[in-house]
Amino acid sequence: MQGKRVLLIVSGGIAAIKIPETIRRIREQGAAVRCVLTEGGAQFVTPLSLSALSEDKVYTDIFSLTDEHEMGHINLSRDADVLMVAPASADIMAKMAAGMASDLATTVLLATDKPVICAPAMNVRMWEHPATQANIQTLKARGVTFVGPEEGDMACGEYGMGRTSEPAELVAALRDFFSDVPKPLEGRHAVVTSGPTHEPIDPVRYIANRSSGKQGHAIAAALAKLGCRTTLVTGPTVLPDPAGCDVIHIESARDMLAAVEKALPADIAVCAAAVADWRTADAPGQKIKKQPDSAPPALSMVENPDILATLSAAGNKRPTLVIGFAAETDDVIANARSKRDRKGCDWIVANDVSPATGTFAGDDNTVHLITGDGEETWPRMSKADVATQLVARIAATFEAAE
Repeated sequence: MQGKRVLLIVSGGIAAIKIPETIRRIREQGAAVRCVLTEGGAQFVTPLSLSALSEDKVYTDIFSLTDEHEMGHINLSRDADVLMVAPASADIMAKMAAGMASDLATTVLLATDKPVICAPAMNVRMWEHPATQANIQTLKARGVTFVGPEEGDMACGEYGMGRTSEPAELVAALRDFFSDVPKPLEGRHAVVTSGPTHEPIDPVRYIANRSSGKQGHAIAAALAKLGCRTTLVTGPTVLPDPAGCDVIHIESARDMLAAVEKALPADIAVCAAAVADWRTADAPGQKIKKQPDSAPPALSMVENPDILATLSAAGNKRPTLVIGFAAETDDVIANARSKRDRKGCDWIVANDVSPATGTFAGDDNTVHLITGDGEETWPRMSKADVATQLVARIAATFEAAE
């Protein structure tokens, strides 16, 4: 960490009292620390104490004309090698997820082009709230790294998840960030498909499915994090583009296939998109009008191109590792085995998407990995963690082949 620069953003919460010790330890490693202190954070630590330990000015007010002249918030956001938000309150993470710039800290975070590490700290109920968990998934999809939180006693008298990591762990996360260990997928290219496809019925109606794209986007982000050049081809979703990926937005299955083929050659293909199996044979250019006393119009359907099968049979352009997804509502493993044989892909990641599971649009997933060597059932975990585990397996496969 010698000579590295850390911008430490201190938000509100009792965990802010750990930050002076964190600054001391970071500086012991040879890194420079500059602090941005929020109004809430200043209720627990003072600018003077942070300034004394960092031996640098502490920034608090976006409207200070002097500060804007000396160190504009754009430069402040880009003058560091990494930004660490510690403690990261539920409030500041919500603002980060929403792209808000309501004070200096959030403006800096919105303006930065540098990596961001968050160390969450909050009451266990706040941590478990669906809004907080959704915000975390959004930030992970954008490439934000998380340290903690931990389970333990809290200042409010409760016990549970939400206790911030200790200074030593925060410094260890920074050491890991600055380490020169090679990224295992560096020099590789991956193509990932994600989200649903929309197949037009007429100019205002379409056939689609309930895929949110969360799993595919998380896989693309995890691949990029391990150094892989990643092309994400995504159908319509409300998700932000993952950090570090080349993203191509499409609507129909035919658009997706064309984009995937154009992105080849690739070492890895992960077909996580929920592609519509059929489309209307001839979508009119005008809205189909409801006619009084008439039966609903008959829709003539044709089969969409099979992207997974096409990639698996792509000859000399076939990716070395082709991975498909099987979203099933019954006989999950048996159907996934059959799909792997039919499509000719190397691996299938199977999951149960029946309504009771909450998999579609949810943040968690339970998957089964089907390979030529057998089957594995992974415990239920977040989609981000599924992505991390799957990509680690991909990296290990390529390392073993070298």
